[in-house]
Amino acid sequence: MLKNWMSIVALAGLLSVASIGGAQALPTAVAKGALQIGGGVTEASPDYGQKNIEGATIFADFDFRPHLGLEATVHYIALVTPTDLAENSYLIGPRYVYRRGRFAPYGKAMFGIGDLVIQELQDNVGHPAGTDFAYSIGGGLDIAATQHIVVRAIDFEYQHWSYQTGLTPIVATIGVAYRFR
Repeated sequence: MLKNWMSIVALAGLLSVASIGGAQALPTAVAKGALQIGGGVTEASPDYGQKNIEGATIFADFDFRPHLGLEATVHYIALVTPTDLAENSYLIGPRYVYRRGRFAPYGKAMFGIGDLVIQELQDNVGHPAGTDFAYSIGGGLDIAATQHIVVRAIDFEYQHWSYQTGLTPIVATIGVAYRFR
């Protein structure tokens, strides 16, 4: 009987020591980054004319760290142009994301090219068209609707173009993206 009790105590001791051993392997399916690609509708407050202009935006975000990533955007703001002047931009740069549950507010600083397009020359005499260096600062809020669908609730950018007079459009976008996991 004593031999049985000794065996039970030895087995219980062995099992209790094994639980603090920490011999679990680390997860092997850890992602190296997260990519999302999407598009949306855009409205901009241009420097020329009294009315806002509208267009479309496509964007791609690659987060290579939990809070750090890279964003690339193409703003094609030439669909609704009451003054026949379009302000397109092609930008890329770093972004900082602060995730809280489904919500992901972010800030970004980007640089690239700004392109002033004159659609009707006879309506815009004296306004030179051209392409030049541009940079922007901005931010927004992404909301995870599902595991793969992300709603870009709002995205604001203050852009500054090194154009002849230093254009400074303010661009706002809402849209949706697909997140690859």
